[in-house]
Amino acid sequence: MENTNVQNWYLERVLFLIAGYFSLIGLFIANFFSPWGLVLNLLVGINMILFSSVGFCPMAFILTRLGIPKKCGSDR
Repeated sequence: MENTNVQNWYLERVLFLIAGYFSLIGLFIANFFSPWGLVLNLLVGINMILFSSVGFCPMAFILTRLGIPKKCGSDR
């Protein structure tokens, strides 16, 4: 099992954290307010597939500008 040191918050880990929060918020909205909250989950899923496929994610762009390091340490 990998050591999950909280001081090693790299870009991919932060992206999964933000995606998880947005998915939970979408489920909360869909459960208590409107089924349109599931659209948020759809958008999160599309964004994760886009990031995995081509390497582009708007949130990743923002986080790299804020100084969150990439795990591999490359500047691609």
